Amino acid sequence: MAQAAGGETPIDDVGDESAVRAVEAERDNLREFIKELSGDDIKTGGWFTKLIARALTTYTDKATWEYFQDKYQGVPADAIVDQRIKMASRYAALEGGLSAGAYTAAIVATLGSLGGASPATVPAAVSTLVIDLAFVTQLQLRLAYDIAVLYRVPVDVRDPDDLWKLIRVAFTIKSGEVAREGVLKIVPAMARPLIKRYYAKGALTAGRGLPFVGKYLLQRNVIKVGIPLVGVPLAVVLNRYTTIIAGRHARAVYRNEARVVEAATKMAKKTKHPQLLLWVAWLVVNVDKKISDEEALLMRHLVSLVKEHHDVLDEALREVVDIDTEEILGRLEVEGGDLSDVIAAAEWVAAIDGELNKHEERLLAEIRKRALRPL
Repeated sequence: MAQAAGGETPIDDVGDESAVRAVEAERDNLREFIKELSGDDIKTGGWFTKLIARALTTYTDKATWEYFQDKYQGVPADAIVDQRIKMASRYAALEGGLSAGAYTAAIVATLGSLGGASPATVPAAVSTLVIDLAFVTQLQLRLAYDIAVLYRVPVDVRDPDDLWKLIRVAFTIKSGEVAREGVLKIVPAMARPLIKRYYAKGALTAGRGLPFVGKYLLQRNVIKVGIPLVGVPLAVVLNRYTTIIAGRHARAVYRNEARVVEAATKMAKKTKHPQLLLWVAWLVVNVDKKISDEEALLMRHLVSLVKEHHDVLDEALREVVDIDTEEILGRLEVEGGDLSDVIAAAEWVAAIDGELNKHEERLLAEIRKRALRPL
């Protein structure tokens, strides 16, 4: 039987019965995990920290580029990502249906009085809520990781910066806001005012002190509790829709990063003037006095790739604070010869974060003029 989204291997596209069995098996696994949580873990967000370790520690060893290449031989990354978002949302919806029947309105009040509760005294109803929460959280976290791997974007979950980015991508607040608006269009009309009230005021007053991510995820789940006339349909819709939104957001972020890495790779491989390339690229990045995320990412990879392909590491560039535009443009004239690779790289850098601005256009014109000037 294929492993569910929460298992130790990536999710598989299987029939309905196998998918339900896989979801049930993972819920049983998570039930054991939840038994170790105290009331304070749930209220303070400690559950989230512990779940991250469970969700990623061994999973990342198995969800590799080689694994996906073997499973989807010859299929472009975009197509695989789309398929995995659909599969993950399917598993999330199945789990929502299984959990919803156990929800009661009393859970909200019970959560508010959990402070100091030991694992043995956490009510069964709350455990059901947290199992649902942990399942979807783990599913979305792993889905975001899968997408990064498929786009060949390196994510080291032992690196705090990489891990925090993965968390932001998987659980963006913007996604929750979008999900709210989408859900309002799908659920019965009579339930919409209640949903708006839950999102606007927060159903769990006691949760205001939770860490940011844990609070957001917990409150998002509480919306499925105690709303009359909705029950299972709302749990299914919310689980499915928030997973789709998380997957699409991860696709946008990591696909864009893959695009930047691809551009840096082409520049580094094609150039015959690696040191000059780095200085011109940095000049273009700085010309409008602001550095976009794409530009910063491009320079980071470009420096690394130039070192890898040409064994060039410019210490002066690393230490420069105020860039001398005229001095760098003068290097183009001194270098001479065919500088088409440098010109092309400058154009790539200028366009990496969108439409060119007037500063970039003027600088590119000057670069072409200096690079093409006969000796």
